[in-house]
This record gives sequence, C-alpha cells and structure tokens, in this order.
Amino acid sequence: MSAQTGVSMHTSQMSTVSAMSSDASQTGQPQLLMPPEPPKPSEAAMKFIDSIDVDDFKYLLFSDNLVTTSDTGKELGEFNVTIEMTKRLGNDCYHIHANSHGAIDSVPCGTSITTYVSKKLETIEQQHHEYVKLENHPLDRKTFIVRQDDGYVVNRVITQGEDVQRTAQTFSLDAMAGFVSEGSNLLLQRLLIKKGLPPNFQLLSFDSDVNLCAAVYRPLEERTQLVGDQDVRVSGIERTINSVSDLPTAWQAYFLKDGHLSNRVQVGSPVTMKLAYLPKAVEADEFEEKPKFPKKPLNWEEDMQLYSKFLDRKEELKGDHAVYMRHHPELKALLADFLQFLLLRKPDDVISFAAEYFSSFSANIPSMAPYLKSAEPTMFPRSKTNPKIQDLIQKNSKGT
Repeated sequence: MSAQTGVSMHTSQMSTVSAMSSDASQTGQPQLLMPPEPPKPSEAAMKFIDSIDVDDFKYLLFSDNLVTTSDTGKELGEFNVTIEMTKRLGNDCYHIHANSHGAIDSVPCGTSITTYVSKKLETIEQQHHEYVKLENHPLDRKTFIVRQDDGYVVNRVITQGEDVQRTAQTFSLDAMAGFVSEGSNLLLQRLLIKKGLPPNFQLLSFDSDVNLCAAVYRPLEERTQLVGDQDVRVSGIERTINSVSDLPTAWQAYFLKDGHLSNRVQVGSPVTMKLAYLPKAVEADEFEEKPKFPKKPLNWEEDMQLYSKFLDRKEELKGDHAVYMRHHPELKALLADFLQFLLLRKPDDVISFAAEYFSSFSANIPSMAPYLKSAEPTMFPRSKTNPKIQDLIQKNSKGT
C-alpha cells in the first residue's frame, strides 16, 4: 500500500484531520477538485496498462501473509493480502482485500482495504479504513472511492475523539486517467514483477489528504532474503507518492519470483512486514500433448468375425426385402411400368424423368404435368392413379 496503508499511522497523518477544509466539513457537499497543474501518467506506464491481458493475471490470484515486526525484531501484528476473481455489477473483475492490524507501544492500530478493480486495473470501488485507538483521543478515518459514469466520487469520514468531519470530492474521468488506488497497486506490483517494470513508470494516486498526485515506480536491485531457514532471491519495487501538500512518501516491496510478497517497508519507518515462511510456489500449468495414434487400416473382408457379421446382416436384409415384396405385389408392376416408359423414351436425364413420372401418383401434385410443362404433350397418365395398378390391387384384395 502507500503512505496511507500500514500498521503504523504517523503523527503527520493525524495532523491532517485539523488541516481539512472547514467549509467542506460544514457543508458536506461534493466539490470539484482540479489541481492547477494536475499530474499526468507517463506514456510508458499507460502503454503498459493498455497491454494488459486477462491471461496475465492467471497466476497472480493468491494470498500473502506477512508478519509485522519492529526494528528490534519484536512481533507487532500481521499483514494479509488476498486477490481473487469475482463479479461486480454483472461484470468480471478482481476483488482485493488487504488487512493489517497490530499494536505499537500498546496502542492498537490497523488498516483495512477492500477494492474492486477491472481487468485494466481501473478502480471500480474501494473502501479504505484506518484507525488508531488512542486512549483519550482515538482516530478513525474512512475513505470511499466509487467510479460512476461521469467520474469518481470520493467520500471521507474522519472521527477524532468526538469530532466528526465529512468531505466529498469529485474527479473527472480525464483527470483520473492512469489512477491506481491502494488496492489496485497491490495487484499491479505483482504484475510488474512478472512482466518487468518499464523505465519512466509514473501513474497517479492519492496522498494522505486525498490529493491527486504522481506515483513513481522504480526497480530495486535483486537481493537475498532469509525466509524461515532458507535464503531466497527477491526482486523489489519502490513506489513514491509525491504529495502536493507534504513530503514524498516511499514504500519498498520485495517479491519472490512467482509474485508472492516477501518484504514491505515504508522508507524511514522502524516497522517492517516480512514473510515468515515460504508459501507454496505458484507454477504455471503444464499441458502434456495428447499422444497421436496412427489410424490403422481396417480390412474387414479379412477379419473373420466382421465378415461373418456382414454375411449374416446381408442375408437378413435380403430376407426382409423378399417378404416385403411378397406382401406388396403392386411394387413389381409399378417398377415394370416405369422401366417400360424409361426404355421407350431413353431420356438423357434419368433423374428428372423419374421425378416427373412418379409425381403423377402424388395427391399433392396438381393434375397438370409438373415442371411448367402443362402445355406440352406427354405420354404419362393425367389421372392421379394408374389404372393398371388399381386393377392389380383390386384383384389381389379379392384373392385374399
């Protein structure tokens, strides 16, 4: 996360409560915030964002669990990050949940972030909650970011003791081009470790006062880190928030080769988040090529079993056909008439001739000859029945 996220909240963050605009706290009405010279993302960063493909996140959806320690090695709390695929408003997106809590000098404090981001790392919605439970002066700060059709709306509720301040700000979509929220940054850094961090990489983010400012990313030298009882090589990224109202704040994060977070620290802070044990490595799926078996030629005539089945089936069909023809003697007469006409005419197109001949027996065909030849002379009977066949049918019925 940025300067806003971590186990500790410095006094400089607490002082921002009194620096909030008195007009905004009284009215609580949305204000259009446009800096005189709004920061812009770098061309390299926007090109990288545009090149992101959904397959790039395939092996980046996992959980990180780190332990928060002081500079003396004392355990102060824990830091957890979970990223998974989900749906928001009917669209596929990524759900990012980060949570850190602990106690510094016996004072409970913590941060919780829930973010929904698109496949291009655009923040759809984010809830950011920070608290410091001082005995006489507790501080609670909540920030809500929601993307709408015409821009972003940012609402803040800061509770310091009994004093409650509410502010609302709006940002245009053009001004927020290249914006990376705290939750989106967690997924982005995993992606940068896997794909590589381009030079001159600058995006936009919020500082602790929700001022839009430049967020500069630069690679850190690879180093060896002790995790449990093993030495592992880790790669790092430094993210610097160049606040417009405060000093720059930098966070350094180191990752394993598969994208697991191994170490995280705010520059100048005595608190460090580090990996206590090596997680199971995330490995790409290996798809084995299916074996290809050559098609074997089948000579069924040489196969005794298949040839025997063929002969049995052949005799079965012949017997079935013979029985059918005995039960329908008109079939022979019909075929004999057709062959007689066919041999007399000897047409070039036997198929058309057969179609025209047998159409005369159909009740669905008009009595006129088909194929638009009603005016031409024809030797086929005009009636819908063949007298010879009808006589044969009547004789057969009398005989039965």
